[in-house]
Amino acid sequence: MSTSTPDSESAAHGSAWNLPNALTWLRMLMVPAIVGAFYLPYAWAGPAACAAFAFAGITDTLDGYYARKLGLTSRLGAFLDPVADKLIVAAALVLIVAKDPRWFVVITAIVIIGREIAISALREWMAEIGARARVKVSVLGKSKTVMQIVGLSLLLFRHDLLGLPIYRMGLALTAVAAVLTLWSMVGYLRLAWPELRGSARS
Repeated sequence: MSTSTPDSESAAHGSAWNLPNALTWLRMLMVPAIVGAFYLPYAWAGPAACAAFAFAGITDTLDGYYARKLGLTSRLGAFLDPVADKLIVAAALVLIVAKDPRWFVVITAIVIIGREIAISALREWMAEIGARARVKVSVLGKSKTVMQIVGLSLLLFRHDLLGLPIYRMGLALTAVAAVLTLWSMVGYLRLAWPELRGSARS
């Protein structure tokens, strides 16, 4: 006989260790795994870092899917998910720039990280004024995320594969992701502009 109550079910859904949140915690724990793999003194260090990063990207898709499917959305999950995303992307970009400090690689990293900081600040401010829904994730933002994950995975791989220039392909995809990053930021700013302009007048 079940002894669960609405309160106990609510507590379970908001638990720090429900399935979606556990996947998000796992994604955050993948950061040191990616860094460690990247600096291993072996030929397979790049592919290992790539695999770890790609796995983290998959968990990003799965945690949102299970949160919606199982009704396990929570405030903690809503907070942790973007934090985990930004940590994993920033870590990958820092590793890539450390190995390849050419100006265009550095600028691409600055654009991507700078955009994430700006949009995070914008969403926080919009949430404070009760207009957070106006800057929710768009289809363009999701496309940017996919392009970014694939591009950074290839950059971490570093080696050619079956005659394919994997690293150059990663550079191209990450550059496209940076363009989409700026484009999506403009879209978010346009949505938030009425509130930003109104605040400036007050």
